[in-house]
Amino acid sequence: MKWTSLAAIVLIAPSQVLALLRFPCAQLVLDRLDPLVNPGAIPSPHLHQIVGGNSFSPLMEPTKDMPKDSTCTTCQFSEDFSNYWTAILYFKAKNGTYKRVPQIQNSGFDGVKGGMTVYYMQDGLYNFNQTSKVLAFQPGFRMYIGDVNARTREEAERFRQLTYTCLDNINTRDPQTLDFPSTPCKAGIMTALRFPTCWDGVNLDAPDHMAHMSYPESGTFETGGPCPASHPVRMGQLFYEVLWDTSAFNNKEDWPTDGSQPFVWSFGDGTGYANHGDYIFGWQGDALQRAMDNPCYISCPTLKSQDAAAMNKCAKSRVVEEDINGWVTELPGGWHANYRK
Repeated sequence: MKWTSLAAIVLIAPSQVLALLRFPCAQLVLDRLDPLVNPGAIPSPHLHQIVGGNSFSPLMEPTKDMPKDSTCTTCQFSEDFSNYWTAILYFKAKNGTYKRVPQIQNSGFDGVKGGMTVYYMQDGLYNFNQTSKVLAFQPGFRMYIGDVNARTREEAERFRQLTYTCLDNINTRDPQTLDFPSTPCKAGIMTALRFPTCWDGVNLDAPDHMAHMSYPESGTFETGGPCPASHPVRMGQLFYEVLWDTSAFNNKEDWPTDGSQPFVWSFGDGTGYANHGDYIFGWQGDALQRAMDNPCYISCPTLKSQDAAAMNKCAKSRVVEEDINGWVTELPGGWHANYRK
């Protein structure tokens, strides 16, 4: 799938027809917790970066009222108390030690600390009108995309649209790969995670947190194809962009002596094929459905917004105390770089 930079799209299309929900979420916390895959576990197996409502906790039951339990959110739209999270990227030096790669915000979101960019769309990125009717996610809804155990291209291709972009500048969007970039990236590495968009219409979750959702019959959301009969309800496209500032690690003298790329996920994957993300819905009332019915772009009159200072202030303290900032001999949780199962 070919993507143009969003800056270019802004220049091409009149602002009044840019119709997709795109917003920043500052960092809430970096912690070894995962209430979706490892509910109640303190710690969870590997380190995550989390954004969204500050009611995030080790155990989040489907009945949890996230807007009520939260006092703030790190997302631009203050009615969004959802939680969005991914694993964390690390650099592995040739001496075998690891260093966490910091995050930076996306184009147009100056002042927002770390975190990610979140999108909700009715139609593909190049459809500026966004006129399709979609159902917003419902209270109790949650999902996961990816496979933490994937180590081959074939395993990664199951998920269609979990990709990496080697950034020449912050607006670079092509080419995209399923594995880690093999050369230094001038402006960092962007990971993109696009979730399935067809719901079975019944289950708000599934044992694997994936089976209640499906891709369209034609393959991807951007094709505009119909949903399969097993999953007939068309939802909006949710996807994340996470920008990792790898600029401090671009000196190839520090890379492994065999010339291989040096980045690994916080659970040890050194291929990049195990890219994955989690989502727990937590919008207040009908706010997300209003936005889907009245599409907008960044500035959204149907939603309440907050500034970067308020977003950054919502950060919370870690539950699991461990070294996540210095050079370490193993990844949090005892992981080491691995390239096969």
